[in-house]
Amino acid sequence: MMRRRPIARAAVRTTAVVGTAAVVGGHMANKQAAQAQEAAAEAPAAPAPEPAAAAPDPIEQLTQLAALKDSGALTEAEFEAQKAKILG
Repeated sequence: MMRRRPIARAAVRTTAVVGTAAVVGGHMANKQAAQAQEAAAEAPAAPAPEPAAAAPDPIEQLTQLAALKDSGALTEAEFEAQKAKILG
């Protein structure tokens, strides 16, 4: 009776393990790709735009600017420039 060498036995075992891992890995990759396609098909094409924020009240902005000017945080020129921006 002929006996296999331990090296040949290890090579056969390694080949079997690697082959099995390749098959299982390919199967999982295909499964994940299919799930990704399903998720993409179920997802909405584009998110709905959010409603625009309400424009700030110009009177309130002018009141805040006046308070900043009165406290000394703004100069008269800075106040006038910001007021012109607000009033358009």
